[in-house]
Amino acid sequence: MLFTILCKDKPDSLDLRLANREAHLAYAADWNSKMAIGGPLLADDGTTMIGSMLVLDVEDKAEAQKFVDGDPYGQAGLFSSVEIHGYKKVFPR
Repeated sequence: MLFTILCKDKPDSLDLRLANREAHLAYAADWNSKMAIGGPLLADDGTTMIGSMLVLDVEDKAEAQKFVDGDPYGQAGLFSSVEIHGYKKVFPR
């Protein structure tokens, strides 16, 4: 089942994000076979990272939560909020 994970960074936390980026990318690579899409959310300037959005193809919400719990970004306290929702792909067909 597909799950969307939407993570918003705490204000003024770009330095914390950058300090943990390599660890996050290595961790995410371990989930590559289950990741439909993923990447940073960007501010209106089109370059500043302000969060993360992923779509995982996993067994259930508990497995999506497992990804969140192990993510170095979350462990570093980067996020102000994390949402996990079931997702149904409609487009493109």
